[in-house]
Amino acid sequence: MGFADQRFTVNLSILFTDLPLLERPTAAAAAGFCEVELWWPWVDSATPGPAALDGLRKAIEDAGVRLTGLNFYAGRLPGPDRGALSVPGEESDRFRANIDVAAGFAASLGCTALNALYGNRIAGVDPAEQDALALENLALAARAADRIGAILLIEALNRTESPRYPLVSAPAAVDVVDRVNAATGLGNARFLMDLYHLSMNGEDLPAVIERYTARTGHVQIADNPGRGAPGTGSLPLADLLDQLGKAGYEGRVGLEYKPGDRPSAEAFEWLPRAAR
Repeated sequence: MGFADQRFTVNLSILFTDLPLLERPTAAAAAGFCEVELWWPWVDSATPGPAALDGLRKAIEDAGVRLTGLNFYAGRLPGPDRGALSVPGEESDRFRANIDVAAGFAASLGCTALNALYGNRIAGVDPAEQDALALENLALAARAADRIGAILLIEALNRTESPRYPLVSAPAAVDVVDRVNAATGLGNARFLMDLYHLSMNGEDLPAVIERYTARTGHVQIADNPGRGAPGTGSLPLADLLDQLGKAGYEGRVGLEYKPGDRPSAEAFEWLPRAAR
């Protein structure tokens, strides 16, 4: 048992960022990986033109890697934003404009998981108003995901790094999953279980795994403290992933950690190349 028994996908929005975006898929392939995931790559545009979309699509295809996960437009990320879908006005409009663009790009590469970050609380706006808007937009996103045979992921972040983000526990995120599924009747909304964020919130990770694995569509990892590679902190990540497997999780595990003071290509010594 251990890391060698998992299927890993590399997040190219936090790893290999020492390289231009279009060079990252090839770098991941050179490091031995065949699957990658991305936050929304065009922070300044929810609806980039064909040239940008075609360029990234070609880079992924030419590298011989598969795109396994993609975020919808989420505002400035990395940066102060944590999503757009619950933010009234222009940000919500950008999210809605992005839905078909992101789903179309995902479909063109066989990607079947789309992550929708909820968005920060906004001063002066009733949280109930934001939650109602969020449910409307998440239902639209779930329907778009369903059209391409994909799942919609909903993620809990941690309150230390995201103090205005309302989904800062596994139960809070799963509650939104349930409300989206009830609203659409599709059943394709799933929990994104990020073990780093949940550990930062002080949650009992074995209990979370026991309770929510059946509702989980994707898992992401980083060690804690520091959000570094496995082995740089104190989380028993190999044991936790073993527990996930025993609980029936058969999906991929996203590597969403910081490489530290070194190139990303040197940040995978914890994982035997044959297991990548």
